[in-house]
Amino acid sequence: MWFKKKVKAKPEEKLQLPKDLWVKCETCGEILYRKELEKNLWICPKCSFHFRINCRNYITLLLDNAILQEHDGKLEACDPLEFPEYKKKLKSAIEKTNMNEGVVYGQATIDAIPVIFAAMDFRFMGGSMGSVVGEKIARAIRLASQEETPLIILSASGGARMQEGIFSLMQMVKTSAELAILAQKRIPYISILTHPTTAGVMASYASLGDIIIAEPGALLGFTGARVAEQTIGEKFPPGLQRSESLLAHGMVDLIVSRKDLRNTLATILSIVTKHGQASTQ
Repeated sequence: MWFKKKVKAKPEEKLQLPKDLWVKCETCGEILYRKELEKNLWICPKCSFHFRINCRNYITLLLDNAILQEHDGKLEACDPLEFPEYKKKLKSAIEKTNMNEGVVYGQATIDAIPVIFAAMDFRFMGGSMGSVVGEKIARAIRLASQEETPLIILSASGGARMQEGIFSLMQMVKTSAELAILAQKRIPYISILTHPTTAGVMASYASLGDIIIAEPGALLGFTGARVAEQTIGEKFPPGLQRSESLLAHGMVDLIVSRKDLRNTLATILSIVTKHGQASTQ
């Protein structure tokens, strides 16, 4: 015979490729090699879309020596309305994230400047704001007021946690009231909006920063496009709820790449802290 007959490999002999080796960009559709994407801080090299990363990644990226002196890390949500399956979902989220709730906060430094830093994590039930998330954000604001230290809150959320009903919605008022007190003391608050920041969180503390910074391409808004379009009976213009549109309409102050975020924060903090010292002399 001139040619040997090809023998098909048995299923168990086929090349086993690791799962999630490739990732598709949700904005431009580019297929990206996962390891290269990680090296690029989860930023699409083609369109610069910023993929979601967790709060621990931001702590490593932004804070000196990746150190956050965390407060109230053991606070956990209860089930005030006895909502079906809620306790099960909480348990699953805790196991998945190794967090007790969807936000961490505490004391840290950025370029040796003391700050109170809070960061939400979308992995924990979509970053939804329940009573404990709201309480921890309120405590972070109070701590900044007590320490007379700049406050930074990094948001990533789908909105209020429906399983807690009115207890969740009350957090919008509570956190906004705490920020009003902070503003009276002229203590700077920097709000960082990541993809996505929506609904109750966007309608409260996320949009109340003295300086509001958004990551490129982040989905920002109160109601999602699908629901809003059904309500008004019209299609949204392309990109209406993205960072770039909000910047154009004066809703955010800066759009900053994740690669430049630490240096930008350090520059802003150096300016506002010097101004604060000068104003008290």
